[in-house]
Amino acid sequence: MSKRLNDSSGQPIEVGFDRPQWLASAVRAEPRDWFCHPAAIVEHGAIIGSRTRIWAFVHILPDARIGEDCNICDHTFIEGNVVVGNRVTIKTSISLWNGMTIEDDVFLGPNACFTNDKQPRSKQYPLEFPPTLLRQGCSMGANSTTLPGLIIGRYAMVGAGAVVTRNVPDFGLVFGNPARLVGWVCKCGMRLPAVEAGRLTCVCGQAYEQVGAEAIRLVQA
Repeated sequence: MSKRLNDSSGQPIEVGFDRPQWLASAVRAEPRDWFCHPAAIVEHGAIIGSRTRIWAFVHILPDARIGEDCNICDHTFIEGNVVVGNRVTIKTSISLWNGMTIEDDVFLGPNACFTNDKQPRSKQYPLEFPPTLLRQGCSMGANSTTLPGLIIGRYAMVGAGAVVTRNVPDFGLVFGNPARLVGWVCKCGMRLPAVEAGRLTCVCGQAYEQVGAEAIRLVQA
C-alpha cells in the first residue's frame, strides 16, 4: 500500500508503508559497526561510535558526536552542536539542543526535556546558546525539565517531573518544582543514609564524606 505526499519542493512522491521513499533517499551516514534502524535518519557529518544502537524515528543532524555503546530510543532528535559520551542511554521522545554536552554513562529517562534559550521568541535567535553539561553517570528522571546553562553533577539523580532551575551537585538527589536538594545518592543509584560523623555509607559498601553544606565526595571505591 502507498499514498501520495509532497516533498519539500512541492513535488509528489509515493510513500509505501513498508519503506517510504523519503527514508530510502534521506541523507544519512552509512552505518559501519553501529546499528541504525531503517526508519531513523542520521545525516552525513554525524559521528557515531562503535556498537551504538539508533532506533526508529531518531533524527541526528550533521556534526553531532555520539560515543560508543549508546542506546538512542525512538523519537529522539539531536542537533549538530551536541556531544554525547560513551554508554549513554537516551529513552524515548527526547530532544538534545545545540550547546549540550553529555558525559559517559548518563541516563535520560523518557520525555526528559532540555532547553537552550532563556528568553525564547519565535524567529529570534541568540548569538550563542548557553551550554548545558550533564556530568558522568547522572540520571534524569522521566518528564523532568532542565533550564539552559546548568550543570548536573556526577552521579546526581533528578526525580521524575522535576523542574531544574539551578546546578545540581555531584551525587545530589533533587526533585520537585523547582527542584530542591533532598539528599544524596550513591554511584550504584541507592539513596544514601543520613550523615553520621561526617560520613555516609551505602548498603553496597561505598563510603562518602561530607565536605560542605551541599557537597559530598567518594572516599572508598
